[in-house]
Amino acid sequence: MKAPLIKFVDVKKSFGNNYVIKGVNLSIYEDEITVIIGKSGSGKSVLLKHIIGLIHQDSGKVIFRGEDIASMSRKNRKEFKRNFSYMFQENALFDSMTIYENIALPLTETSLFSKQEIKKKVQMRMEQLEIQGTSNKYPAQLSGGMKKRVALARALITEPSIVLFDEPTTGLDPVRKNGVHAMIKSYQEMFGFTAVVVSHEIPDIFQIAQRVAMIEKGKIIFQGSVEDIMAYDSNDEVGRFINGDGDFME
Repeated sequence: MKAPLIKFVDVKKSFGNNYVIKGVNLSIYEDEITVIIGKSGSGKSVLLKHIIGLIHQDSGKVIFRGEDIASMSRKNRKEFKRNFSYMFQENALFDSMTIYENIALPLTETSLFSKQEIKKKVQMRMEQLEIQGTSNKYPAQLSGGMKKRVALARALITEPSIVLFDEPTTGLDPVRKNGVHAMIKSYQEMFGFTAVVVSHEIPDIFQIAQRVAMIEKGKIIFQGSVEDIMAYDSNDEVGRFINGDGDFME
């Protein structure tokens, strides 16, 4: 079996007296869509933020390609972060910026590209995600589904090898939720990135997942394929979860 791209080893995290992550062991594999599911407050979004270094564990290790992230040199950590892009729960688009400016932002912040290079990259992503023609509009002028496409275009503008999705279907109706799931799957196949998706959309999210991790009370109680999780008896802990015995809403 291939080695994990990202591996959590007995990771723990608390905020004051609130112990959110209580010894997580988790493996994420390259070129796959891994979905992390769990009840509200179970720690799934906190887990996601550990991957990219937005939150640092109290103990344990987060390992990337065999190297402990915490022991990386400043230079290596900078290189490590370039592998990632993050699509936030509420899209995090800037209302005062045009769609073009929102998508271009990660490139303009680096000062590594000319205006012409940035324009070419942004236009290419907008065409690929079928949002051309919205360049001069503002986020408030777009539908929820279109905003998701803009957020994904911005997440992909740096050509990341790993994209983290934090509840990407929040606030959308069932039809648009399925559309976002299909979009993630389609573009993951098109661009070949590794995806880690935090979601409560059970069982819909299983349609795009190659691997599922279930977190409960700060620990991973299951990780494996969709086929494996669906095979669980409805009376055990995992089975009750996937059969709707629990509030997955954030």
